[in-house]
Amino acid sequence: MRYIIIGAGAVGGTIGGRLAEAGQEVVLVARGAHRAALAENGMRLRVPDGEPTYRLPVVDGPGELGTLRADDVLVLAVKTQDGEAALQAWGPAPVEGGGTAAERLPLVCAQNGVEGPRLALRRFRHVYGVCVWLPSTHVEPGVVSAAGAPLTGILHLGRYPHGTDDTARRIAADLEKAHFEAPVVPDVSRWQYAKLLSNLGNALEAVTGLIGEPAAEALFERVRAEGAAVLRAAGIAYASVEEQRAVRGDKVTLVPLDGAPRGGGSSWQSLSRGAGSIEADYLNGEIAFLGRLHGVPTPLNELLQRLANEFARERRAPGSLPLPELIRLADAAVAAVAFVQEP
Repeated sequence: MRYIIIGAGAVGGTIGGRLAEAGQEVVLVARGAHRAALAENGMRLRVPDGEPTYRLPVVDGPGELGTLRADDVLVLAVKTQDGEAALQAWGPAPVEGGGTAAERLPLVCAQNGVEGPRLALRRFRHVYGVCVWLPSTHVEPGVVSAAGAPLTGILHLGRYPHGTDDTARRIAADLEKAHFEAPVVPDVSRWQYAKLLSNLGNALEAVTGLIGEPAAEALFERVRAEGAAVLRAAGIAYASVEEQRAVRGDKVTLVPLDGAPRGGGSSWQSLSRGAGSIEADYLNGEIAFLGRLHGVPTPLNELLQRLANEFARERRAPGSLPLPELIRLADAAVAAVAFVQEP
């Protein structure tokens, strides 16, 4: 199979590079300065076992590839806020033998949150969800870092909304030759919702810095507890922390990489690159959405969603809001909800 990586950033670039290293045919899809760097110098992948450069075909859309192959696998790795545009571009692409990509090709959603596969299923017949446990960084054009060892990441994979099939197993087999563990599961959404709870800290990290000190960890636990309460009210199942730990163990341990300090997660990286957009609407915003549907207040997640979007829109530096100020705003948001709810 040929893998077309739509969004060759941190996650997509790492998956594409590792697959290419394992002997798979890979095409990268990128834009702007990153695409130019990939085309001119190849993709440099900083990993614990070296810093190889992969010179792979790079395109900015389906038009440059012409008719797609019947054995193509589309890997959607753009941020969710960019997903609709990518789906619109790739869905109508013709496939050899007749039909379109949306009708015939598997689309693998390697994204944070839970909205990506839902958007994809409106257009594509064959959608696969991935729970992405892949610590990786992309802040410099042409360069991607992934510090996990001995495995680069763990990618739970299954048909969306549920089930497994031979295609999922073939993709998983390729990933497992490429420094990943890729369990094929019939309930991939359960793993994605568990990861969603972890990703609720992305906005916190983006606006105030790495979650390390006890006060930041305590605030994150409040944010996560709010999210868990919403999922319970909505009747949405998710893998427990204990279940996740049992699967992951010490398979993905972060190793310091020379010249590649890990500044933060995907939202932090968006601010660092000055991308102008951020995924908070599909992380903290997902909790706010479900909370409104099921009558559960979500003041902390709404606050983080608003702040993250302000930072992205105004291109503010990541981590520039002092933690004490964020805690003050969080306490005020919770108090305001409590006041409104009083009889």
